[in-house]
Amino acid sequence: MPMIKTKDGIEIYYKDWGSGQPIVFSHGWPLSADDWDAQMLFFLAQGYRVIAHDRRGHGRSTQTGDGHDMDHYADDLAALTAHLDLKNAIHVGHSTGGGEVAHYLGRHGESRVAKAALISAVPPLMLKTAANPAGLPKEVFDGLQAQLAANRSQFYRALPEGPFYGYNRPGAKASEAVIANWWRQGMMGGAKAHYDGIVAFSQTDFTEDLKKITVPVLVMHSEDDQIVPYVAAGPLSAKLLKNGTLKTYKNFPHGMPTTEAATINADLLAFLKG
Repeated sequence: MPMIKTKDGIEIYYKDWGSGQPIVFSHGWPLSADDWDAQMLFFLAQGYRVIAHDRRGHGRSTQTGDGHDMDHYADDLAALTAHLDLKNAIHVGHSTGGGEVAHYLGRHGESRVAKAALISAVPPLMLKTAANPAGLPKEVFDGLQAQLAANRSQFYRALPEGPFYGYNRPGAKASEAVIANWWRQGMMGGAKAHYDGIVAFSQTDFTEDLKKITVPVLVMHSEDDQIVPYVAAGPLSAKLLKNGTLKTYKNFPHGMPTTEAATINADLLAFLKG
């Protein structure tokens, strides 16, 4: 399997298909590069080089006990782009991966980057604070950690069965295959990485990262996102970005790159070619 080794000795798994302008995909919590299957195949067919990695502690990467924070995530992404010597790259992040992309750009600069897209992404800050009253209370995230620690396998069934893909909405038709694939990806990763990752995605403030970014960024978010609420995410990120464009969806779920792949792919392609 293709791997790179980071400066602290962690092996990061990645996929690298095709040629042409590179698109680098950063996945959500607690998933893996496999969550980008629909995008990887689509953009490969459009003539792009498509790359996706498993975040440390996730998927096929090293199940290390530490380093599960946005600084390490961003540094691992930088190590991958340097190893592959990517230039003029497009970075696409979903959910926690959107935070990874924002922090990578804020921490490592834009010299290798042409554009970016943040899909259902956690920036600027998920946690409710005095300065971020629309965020979610810390108790919500404490509860996620408690459920993970008590029965990770059950927890990883409940999320995709319910709010992640909007299957708890009236009239929604759940896909057992999609649910099972989410569970499979989650259980591939390490419990410690996922436990610590909840803090990383919920308590990291990406405001200063977003302010630093000057490349064009497409912010894609649904008003019906039950995981990363719209009101504290997409519109605020778009305002903080110097060159941000907000694309709002009405009734799509948090996991819309999977359930609404045709629409998301088409809108993303239009942005890349624009």
